[in-house]
Amino acid sequence: MQETEILIAGGGIAGLSAAVRLAADGHQIVVVDPAPAASDDTPQASANEIEVKNGTTPPQDLRTTAFLKPGIDTLTYAGVWDDMQASGAQLRVMRIIDAGGTERTPRETADFDGAETKDGYFGWNITNIAAKAALLRKIATLDNVRLINECKVTGFAPPKAAGPGPAIVTLSDGQKFSASLVLAADGRNSTLRDLAGIRFNRWSYDQDALVFAVSHETPHDNISTEIHRSGGPLTLVPMPDHNGHPCSSVVWMVPHARAQQLAALDDAALARELQRDTMNLFGTLNIVTPRAVWPMVAQVAHRLTAPRLALIAETAHVVPPIGAQGLNMSLHDIETLAKQIDLAKLEGKDIGSDALLKGWERRQLPKTVGRVGGIDLLNRAAMAEPKFLRDLRYTGLCAINHIGPLRRLAIKAGIGK
Repeated sequence: MQETEILIAGGGIAGLSAAVRLAADGHQIVVVDPAPAASDDTPQASANEIEVKNGTTPPQDLRTTAFLKPGIDTLTYAGVWDDMQASGAQLRVMRIIDAGGTERTPRETADFDGAETKDGYFGWNITNIAAKAALLRKIATLDNVRLINECKVTGFAPPKAAGPGPAIVTLSDGQKFSASLVLAADGRNSTLRDLAGIRFNRWSYDQDALVFAVSHETPHDNISTEIHRSGGPLTLVPMPDHNGHPCSSVVWMVPHARAQQLAALDDAALARELQRDTMNLFGTLNIVTPRAVWPMVAQVAHRLTAPRLALIAETAHVVPPIGAQGLNMSLHDIETLAKQIDLAKLEGKDIGSDALLKGWERRQLPKTVGRVGGIDLLNRAAMAEPKFLRDLRYTGLCAINHIGPLRRLAIKAGIGK
């Protein structure tokens, strides 16, 4: 039997972020990841993170993540942000365009400028591959983090009657660990969540997201552009230049049938369709990466804790990629829990006690449910086909853009607060 303070199931970006954040406070950490060890600076996505329509795993995770300011603060505290930031692009302006009228032209454009915030920007867009590589480089320097690859949790036994003893965790290779606290970051199909008997609600949309990157004629000027017409939002997020040309990551959310049609096109035809749907705002487009198709689902756990166990990231919540909320919600999970754990340790208390975990859950679960519900509502509004619903969406954007208090609330949400 081996001992550790905290065992984290899942070696994706969320699990590794939790590891470096908690390690910064001096905790002894074990991370268990089913994925093989990275052989270079371009690690593949963790098996916990991938769920594509045909049930296969693409060779690399093509997604990017917009890290918002609160999440950046967490990663800065963990000592990994400077390395991660070096490969990204700043998000200076969040632009939302309603193009739901009879003509394929913008009806309302709302620019939320980072200059209206105290930091002068909303966040940074970084590829998931680069983010994970930076986290792994950081972990390689830490004596208090042990990463176990090609292994997963197969057994979880908390102390009886939520007593003071540790949890016993069994791994697929037969190793056993005792841990004061176990974090489930093993994805939307979490084994640990199931072992703990925690139920969840999951619903799907008749909607997929095409994910790839494009170069374009018109500079993005560090503006993230989200276009709403029908079927779902189309978002272009700034990236560093590609071969000397402006470049953006694309998240194109469309009904399933259209996603299949678009995915079957060659690069030139796909670029023409995208140029049409972006209303030529970026000029001529060129596809510069492979594309992946991701099914859109949402999910929320009924509880976030069990004895000696806390659910974080996609184990607790899954949302469509709107407003950069997904991973930033996960970083919020990590930061709020880390502060509670650190306070308990400073006071000589049990870092995995029922009282600590239940207190965190009481504060965190309502926020989680509210955020998942809000993003679900935004996605359904973006998918709306009937004209009166599209007009209602347009009216709402106009109100947010021009009414001061609503605008300030939107900016606050835009920076992840």
